[in-house]
Amino acid sequence: MQPARRVAYDVIAAVRESDAYANLLLPTRIARASLTPADAGLATELTYGTLRMQGYYDRVIARAAGRAVDRIDPPILDVLRLGTHQLLSMRVASHAAVDESVSLARAVGSRSATGFTNGVLREISRHTPDEWRERILSDASSADDELAAVYSHPVWVVRALRRALEAEDRGAELEDLLAADNTAPRVNLIALPGIAETPPEAGADRFSPFGFTLGGGDPQGIVERNDGRIRVQDEGSQLAALALSRARAVVAGEEWLDLCAGPGGKAALLAAEARLGGASVIANELVPARADLVRRALAGLPEPVEVWERDGTTIGETDPGRFDRILLDAPCTGLGALRRRPEARWRKTPRDVAELTGLQAALLDSAFAALKPGGVLAYVTCSPHIAETRLSVADAVARWGDAAEPLDTASVLQQVSLERMDLAGDPAQVQLWPHRHGTDAMFIALLTKRPAS
Repeated sequence: MQPARRVAYDVIAAVRESDAYANLLLPTRIARASLTPADAGLATELTYGTLRMQGYYDRVIARAAGRAVDRIDPPILDVLRLGTHQLLSMRVASHAAVDESVSLARAVGSRSATGFTNGVLREISRHTPDEWRERILSDASSADDELAAVYSHPVWVVRALRRALEAEDRGAELEDLLAADNTAPRVNLIALPGIAETPPEAGADRFSPFGFTLGGGDPQGIVERNDGRIRVQDEGSQLAALALSRARAVVAGEEWLDLCAGPGGKAALLAAEARLGGASVIANELVPARADLVRRALAGLPEPVEVWERDGTTIGETDPGRFDRILLDAPCTGLGALRRRPEARWRKTPRDVAELTGLQAALLDSAFAALKPGGVLAYVTCSPHIAETRLSVADAVARWGDAAEPLDTASVLQQVSLERMDLAGDPAQVQLWPHRHGTDAMFIALLTKRPAS
């Protein structure tokens, strides 16, 4: 059995069994197996490709097996998903994909499972990818179900993404967005302003003045050589932090708060920006393990940054009116980062949205209470779901009444950006998109607290 396939299987099984994150586990498993660069690339494609298209592959497997996938032993289903990805989406010889999958099934299942695996995958190999697409489309129950099948998203996510695009009068972009979710993102980096220089061989980002990509090689090497002053960070995350730091001129002595700072990337950029203007930053993270990630993310900065481990929903009570700027990068469904964390689409449900919006509201109220009069609050989510974005902000502003004033977030980002950005909808709120901007689907809204009259 090829080691790359075993690594991919182990990661996919861990995602299923223990809610592991593939983007965190896969590099560890690749290093532990001492894979060659070629095998590491194969393991990466097998893992992410299988997780992205899992919904579609399950429909194919169900037809080929003549039974629902929930009646297949989970370890064997993982093997079948990997094999189906090789047969339908990779340039792997059919016999090799089937034989390697049967060997894997022998290692993780019973004797009868190997024959079952062989039979299902041989049935899949008898038809072309286009033929399977037509078969699966013929089984769909609605237009939304067709999109959910072909682009491998849950139906409720397809509908949520459509509503978010329609809020910008861009509903026709839905298929482009779904396709972008299934495209491996580029590795994007940042040179922290005032602390590191962009490497001469780098390719500049379209929008972020500090972001870049490298033509090849291992980006982790340049991160390690620069002690974290150059780091991997999505361009959308950079823009979210810069929207707050560049919303207005920094006054020396300002105090900023990153309310939900884990894992620390935005906090590091804010700290670098604050340092240039003579301001200071406090990073808060409730979960101790994530607070440790924040400390590690901030360790390479010239000056120390204080890290709190407090409940963000109570900081408005303990520190009312203290902070000049607050970043609330709120816990959310993560539907804006499906390119990077494809398994998230299969973990989340509409019930999660309802639970998270309650937490987002409590955090928003706490952040607004902790904001100084005249201060700036940036509400950010890595989700385009309207309930987590536009509705959350609208409900908060309604609660706060005349004390809150939305700012022109679009103008701030246009001033930050290297290129003119294609932004749609209410200028007080910006929604970034993978298909339109090449970033995660970050939502950004800037608000200020009016001084008491």
